[in-house]
Amino acid sequence: MGEYRVDFLWDEEAAVWIATSDEIPGLVLESGSLDALMERVRYAASELLALNCPPEGDYVLRFRSERSELIAC
Repeated sequence: MGEYRVDFLWDEEAAVWIATSDEIPGLVLESGSLDALMERVRYAASELLALNCPPEGDYVLRFRSERSELIAC
């Protein structure tokens, strides 16, 4: 079973989540909602993997998110 990591990063300036993956060629998506973006990634990852490097059998998407905020005192 293959495993592919997808990174989610919050862009404070644009107020969107951005999804990328070094392991899934062409995967770059954005959305204001993390849940909506995860759903889009599930669909896009399947399509991109089928086009670029078909996995052998089932595979796992491992999601990793990061968000930081500046708190002014």
